[in-house]
Amino acid sequence: MVANHFDLAQIALYLFWAFFAGLIYYLHRENKREGYPLVTDRPNELRPVLGFPAPPPPKTYLLAGGKKVVVDGRADKIVPNATPVGVWPGAPLEPNGDPMTAAVGPGAYAERDDHPDLTVEGEVKIVPLRAAPAFYLEARDPDPRGKPVKGADGKVAGVVKDAWIDKSEYIMRYYEVALTGSDRTVLVPSNFVRVTSTELRVQAVHAKHFAGVPAIKNPDSITLLEEDKICGYFGGGYLYAEPSRLEPIL
Repeated sequence: MVANHFDLAQIALYLFWAFFAGLIYYLHRENKREGYPLVTDRPNELRPVLGFPAPPPPKTYLLAGGKKVVVDGRADKIVPNATPVGVWPGAPLEPNGDPMTAAVGPGAYAERDDHPDLTVEGEVKIVPLRAAPAFYLEARDPDPRGKPVKGADGKVAGVVKDAWIDKSEYIMRYYEVALTGSDRTVLVPSNFVRVTSTELRVQAVHAKHFAGVPAIKNPDSITLLEEDKICGYFGGGYLYAEPSRLEPIL
């Protein structure tokens, strides 16, 4: 039987449903470009976990400066130094040894590219003030340079040597701290620092933990990977810096 008329509204509705279903399928598949195949934590089971739909084929991205990156799915190469507290799948991980460097929980970090972030002009974006003569601190704000830096225990870890700024956002990103009793300097993310007129206080860690802050390769620049490692270290301090932080709040 041939219909003698068409219901355009119904046809439009069916077309929309088909389009929306295709969009969901496409986005779900594109979401699997990184991190797949998953690695199961079930004992004695080594099969890859793909799910539905399967990951998409490799795709080449053209980055600023002409660099090309092929994304074809990759497993995370970071192996947390931790042991599951139970034998069931998905059991919480208990750090082994020093929890501040176990790369687990709040101390975990992502495998970002090991090169500095750049501005739209192609310049290194995050640099110390000594390497950016066109930038300066607002005169009405406290100058942190030369002030002591204390941990959550109230002990002095070092003195601020310089401030690192973001040339794209015009904000301060890191404080460079010269450690007491050492010739080493470390970077402290500004998000973890409370600045007063007399000192800088970092509640995430104790003074002794500053010696373990991940190092940077270049004294005047920081890579994306180094940023994640440093932020992960201080983030982990909020849980692992002292045993009492592992206990329930109430």
